Amino acid sequence: MNTDNVVARAGRVFTPALHNYWPITVVRGEGVCVECDEGRKYLDFSSGLAVLNIGHNPKRVVEAASRQLERFVHTGGVYYNEPAVTAAEELASVTPEGLDMVFFSNAGAEAVEGALKLARFVTRRQGIVCFTGAFHGRTLGAVSVTSSSARYRSRYHPLLPSVYQVPYPYCYRCPFGKSPEQCDLSCLWFAEKTLIHHIAPDEVAAFIIEPFLGEGGYVPAPRQFLVGLRELCDRYGIMLIFDEVQSGMGRTGAWFAADHYAVRPDILAVAKGIASGFPLSAVVSRHEIMTQWPSGAHGTTFGGNPVSCAAATATIRTIRDENLLERGRRLGERALSRLREIAAELRSIGDVRGFGCMIGVEFVDEGGNPDGEGCDRVLKHCLANGLILINCGTYRNVVRFIPPLVTSDDELERALDIFAEAAGSAK
Repeated sequence: MNTDNVVARAGRVFTPALHNYWPITVVRGEGVCVECDEGRKYLDFSSGLAVLNIGHNPKRVVEAASRQLERFVHTGGVYYNEPAVTAAEELASVTPEGLDMVFFSNAGAEAVEGALKLARFVTRRQGIVCFTGAFHGRTLGAVSVTSSSARYRSRYHPLLPSVYQVPYPYCYRCPFGKSPEQCDLSCLWFAEKTLIHHIAPDEVAAFIIEPFLGEGGYVPAPRQFLVGLRELCDRYGIMLIFDEVQSGMGRTGAWFAADHYAVRPDILAVAKGIASGFPLSAVVSRHEIMTQWPSGAHGTTFGGNPVSCAAATATIRTIRDENLLERGRRLGERALSRLREIAAELRSIGDVRGFGCMIGVEFVDEGGNPDGEGCDRVLKHCLANGLILINCGTYRNVVRFIPPLVTSDDELERALDIFAEAAGSAK
């Protein structure tokens, strides 16, 4: 087997719609590293697109999944299985306080779809307010609230009706042209005005937001904005949905980004890092909300797969038992400090932001405009030197720095050295 052969075969059987970031073929993964077919090893600071929060092939997860594989692999909602119940109990023990009932599905887009359906069903309202720049998934309902790039929506109209967009609080590129010192939360004011000019608040089921913008540019929302949005929702009986598909399960140095803000959503969408690479996602909400969703109002065949659920339980326990939230915070502090030192030396880096192991590095041209080409050169240089990173943002000009929580100090420093050399050579 070699990469060229695998890529050629893939081109014959997969639609071009299926995107892979890099033309390398992985044959083995362990911890922070992957090995390719020609024997070369890479530091994987993509974490499988923010999925492998505790690294490749974590021992406890593999063992738990293997034990379950020997018993049974599927129930399909025909009968109960204990691994799913245990995983739900474990998940509810780490979600924001009061979010204690779970619906399992398979992927992040499904969790978003379920969250939107739950909000509409329980409130008996149809309107959804989302944020420009968000990425919530590619299924029809999820892509209707996605706007990180128009290409995700191209040729799929008409989309879900009664969806309204308001600006995300992207402070480095303030949609209202204000500096941080001038900030008066115009973005929150705009959201309020939407309930006056576009849709009455008693017709809005939910606001849906990524508290830490993912695909749209790796931008954490300001705390005062999320506090104000929570108050706005409470004022009008509107549900607040947090999409933490990418920012959850310890990625930010807390179980969920919501924990950093002390803002509790009504509904939480969870996926990616929940089961260390096994397909699983969840809608999580309060008992009094979830119990209004009667039998048959939503469903799944493969959601809550017992093997995936065994993996999820082992993932949560590993993060807890090995104190990986604290480890993620320390890694993030070191990475942010070093990345900001690098940025201070380079005009090509406009901003470094984030917390924990979820950091965005934004590349700009001499005029301060998004520089996707420069970012791409940096990523290719990193790959050639053994470091896998990926980009994001509408203009693909933001590097996602998302190492596993189990990254060692030496691995982090090696990755930062490679990145520093790449960024310096691309200036």
